[in-house]
Amino acid sequence: MDHSSTEDGELTHPILSKHPDHPPVVVASPLLTEAVSSELEEILSDTSLTHFHRLRKATALELYSLFRLAGPAIIVYVLNNVMSMSTQIFCGHLGNLQLAASSLGNNGVQLFAYGVMLGMGSAVETLCGQAFGANQYGMLGVYLQRATILLMVAAIPLMILYIFSNPLLILIGQSKEIAASAALFIYGLIPQIFAYAANFPIQKFLQAQSIVNPSAYIAAAMLVVHILLTWVALYVWGWGLLGASLVLSFTWWAIVVAQFVYILKSERTRETWTGFSMQAFSGLWGFFKLSLSSAVMLCLETWYFQILILIAGLLDNPEIALDSLAVCSTILGWVLMISIGFNAAASVRVSNELGAGHPKSAAFSVIVVTLCSFVISLICAVILLALRHVISYAFTEGQTVADAVSELTPLLALSITLNGVQPVLSGVAVGCGWQTFVAYVNVGCYYVVGVPLGCLLAFKFNLGAKGIWLGLVGGVTMQTCILLFVTFRTNWQKEVILKTKMEIEIRG
Repeated sequence: MDHSSTEDGELTHPILSKHPDHPPVVVASPLLTEAVSSELEEILSDTSLTHFHRLRKATALELYSLFRLAGPAIIVYVLNNVMSMSTQIFCGHLGNLQLAASSLGNNGVQLFAYGVMLGMGSAVETLCGQAFGANQYGMLGVYLQRATILLMVAAIPLMILYIFSNPLLILIGQSKEIAASAALFIYGLIPQIFAYAANFPIQKFLQAQSIVNPSAYIAAAMLVVHILLTWVALYVWGWGLLGASLVLSFTWWAIVVAQFVYILKSERTRETWTGFSMQAFSGLWGFFKLSLSSAVMLCLETWYFQILILIAGLLDNPEIALDSLAVCSTILGWVLMISIGFNAAASVRVSNELGAGHPKSAAFSVIVVTLCSFVISLICAVILLALRHVISYAFTEGQTVADAVSELTPLLALSITLNGVQPVLSGVAVGCGWQTFVAYVNVGCYYVVGVPLGCLLAFKFNLGAKGIWLGLVGGVTMQTCILLFVTFRTNWQKEVILKTKMEIEIRG
């Protein structure tokens, strides 16, 4: 990662300048037979056009590419979330114990595995995106297989964690009754771990090629199948908690199979999937290091929210604090789906352009996707503020909780605005392969600043849930500022060269 600048402090990558300091970079590699042409790069470098006309044409082209990627990605994330939520709702109708058990399994253990697998799968996003941009189409299939091998191996210790979930839950303070029921639900999720190990590399493999609509169609179809099968398993066959989680695992495997069949049959993947290769077993160490950094980066973000919720349970009036934080976290999670879609789009666009040797296009994509996500999140925040006194009634009828949520809403609106930028910058980091750097940033901002600040404000200054959320905002604000500074000080010309070297090293 290079963030060099000129002596007077100006950036070294003037995106729209008529006289750029450096000529466009053309990356040479054994697998690249000719320079990759990019319409966006040509527009940004076309000195015959006025600054305004170049900006207008480039923005229109980038917005088309961006929303074509972000829209289906948002749909996939939302539908996958609804799938898990529907399982929890079905279990809730079996009884309070079943609801508590499924919530603990879904929002605790399963979310942990999801974060690890999705994070490790992000290495595919980096390498496949850059390889596709560089016309190294044959490497995409190799990276897909390499990632699947590593994730399947990583699934084994997670499986052991699932198997011993009962004593582990008791160890952290859960009652024996809830722990036993939650463990039963978790046992049925063991096949899901291995489905994750196959799904995320496939999903990132397709996204790197801007193939996103098939995943959205498959997710929509499988959601319908999942709801029907869950109803049959619970109310016709009477399989209970274990049946509900087994159906969830089955649905995830159905998604994997459907996507892989698409890869085998589609003309769009004919050049990128050429069959199984022994080359997938080479370069595993370099790939593992990038995968591990990706997993740590994502898990540190996921655990941050979970730790703050646990801290809320230590407050004097934990029930109200937990309820209000749960409502706000749920709202934030749903709005965050939009930013996660832009995160995926940013990663694909940046990695493709870096792989193609187009620094201007990469830098311009970062600006456009960040501004789009920020504006949409800002609109959501304003709407939320306007509904601050009624929004909580969608979750609860209690006036006390409603008042607590209303008090937290301004901070929630600020979090939504920040999360319009932060996940997108994380997507840029994935596209560039900066996962290790971002992992260090996350440790410092979340765990050195955010958590201690939240505890200090909540307990020392008696701000309660508000103090905890202020700590959250403080950590995210610091992280966002650092990522903004680093991203917009990046020398994209040198970044292209660095990423080419990284790809050659990991290719094996």
